[in-house]
Amino acid sequence: MIPLRDTIVSKNLPIVTVLLVLVNILVFVIQLGQAGEIHRFLFTYVLVPGRYSLPEMAVQFSVWQQGLSLVSFMFLHGGIWHLAGNMWFLYIFGDKVEDALGHFVFLFFYLACGILSGLSHMALNLESTVPVIGASGAVAGVMGAYLIRYPRARILTLVPVLFIPYFIEVPAAFFLGFWFLFQFISAVLFHSQGTGIAWWAHVGGFIVGMALFKC
Repeated sequence: MIPLRDTIVSKNLPIVTVLLVLVNILVFVIQLGQAGEIHRFLFTYVLVPGRYSLPEMAVQFSVWQQGLSLVSFMFLHGGIWHLAGNMWFLYIFGDKVEDALGHFVFLFFYLACGILSGLSHMALNLESTVPVIGASGAVAGVMGAYLIRYPRARILTLVPVLFIPYFIEVPAAFFLGFWFLFQFISAVLFHSQGTGIAWWAHVGGFIVGMALFKC
């Protein structure tokens, strides 16, 4: 299911949401420009649980680099479609949550969800040497907050069935609940199979977003 728009009208310009989208795009362009240095670039800025739990990896990074990767990983993406998907979901749900929280609080909220989603992934993959990148955990936090604030909103959704596009409006609670259930089931089923997707970061980010918004 692909969300196309919701029925809630923003009261204010989503300055921070737009800024986050632009920053993610800018970082992706910088990432593409690394060419032969891309492995060194990613080595520094991606999130790898083993960097913190395995002494032989930890010694390769400064304290500053260790702290920076907890933030920088959420602005890196594995490809144009990875970036586009995350930014589209952020665009659909972020402006309304920004409306509810205010610009500055929303920025800190977004970053906190991203950091804590990374930590939730690390907690369940302590010795993993597989890198984690992407805004998915932070965006999941925004979606969790949206569920708490606007459960009765309607989401116009594209549902492709046998290559035929169907457009239906579904309650936000249904759309977001289905999305979370899919992430959770995928995390349980594929946790140890190395799919390359940080399912637990999605789950953790969503739960963190709900909890922080209620606070």
